[in-house]
Amino acid sequence: MPEYRLRLRLKVAAMCVMAGGATAQAQTYPARPVRVIVPFAPGGGTDLIARALAQKLAEAWGQQVLVDNRAGGGTLIGSEMVAKSAPDGHTLLLTANPHTTNPALHAKLPYDTLRDFAGITQIASSPLVLTVHPSLPVRSVRELIALARRQPGQLSYGTSGNGGPQHLAGELFKFTAGVKMIHVPYRGGAPAIADLLAGHTQLMFGSTFTVFPQHAAGRLRALAVTSAQRSAALPNLPTVAEAALPGYAMTTWYGLFCAAATPPNIITKLHADVAHALRTPDLVARLARDGSAVVASEPAAFDAQVRAEIEKARRIVNLSGMRLD
Repeated sequence: MPEYRLRLRLKVAAMCVMAGGATAQAQTYPARPVRVIVPFAPGGGTDLIARALAQKLAEAWGQQVLVDNRAGGGTLIGSEMVAKSAPDGHTLLLTANPHTTNPALHAKLPYDTLRDFAGITQIASSPLVLTVHPSLPVRSVRELIALARRQPGQLSYGTSGNGGPQHLAGELFKFTAGVKMIHVPYRGGAPAIADLLAGHTQLMFGSTFTVFPQHAAGRLRALAVTSAQRSAALPNLPTVAEAALPGYAMTTWYGLFCAAATPPNIITKLHADVAHALRTPDLVARLARDGSAVVASEPAAFDAQVRAEIEKARRIVNLSGMRLD
């Protein structure tokens, strides 16, 4: 047999062995308990979604799915753990917007956001709600912008922390509307909304599940949602874009990742199982109660979205000059 034909047959055989091994690996996945790293403290929106999803996956797989909260470093600590984990799908990262904001805010990260992670799916998205204290004499986004222009630098907006979606939403609003407002970062959403209720700040871009109960009780006044389309959870609220600022859009997103070198067959199985869990009626209803909508995007689409979100964050950071301190 000519040598080139022998080499070709050996190469084909090796590829078949590798393909068979990958298929077998996917069929046996997960082979042991799966750990879902959440780079936030317990009790927040990301943590609650992780626990609801983990329960569904544990039932489907017959394996433990453990939620491991590793808060700190603006999500860097938990994210680094997954980036440097064994690429076998048994360590996952469930995170949110800071994942794509950090590259714009940090000169150096302990990992490469695009190179070291593989996207599995965008789990869900939800709008923020532009909300003001009732003492503020405004009832629309246009009236708020007019007041901010008459009183440059006198209005303050609170957020759950530097660099998060609330901060980006506020800075994008300032730039798009051409107004000056003071950013007041807090260590979480609870103290931020407490100070808004007390009148120490005048407005915030808050999460739906923390803001809307206060709006319904008359303790705060919701003006608009920040998403590109109206929210099914808050259909009577206009978007910021339709109310005053065409093109304005900012949402909170939640997504699932694994280490980049994870075999494609395992990523495919993960996506299929997670998407199935996300579409169960009780989980859809559970997310809807918090103002979130299920997305369950394909891995390639999610990777493309991550790239787009990084570029958007860089534009906002560069335009606003926002800092972490």
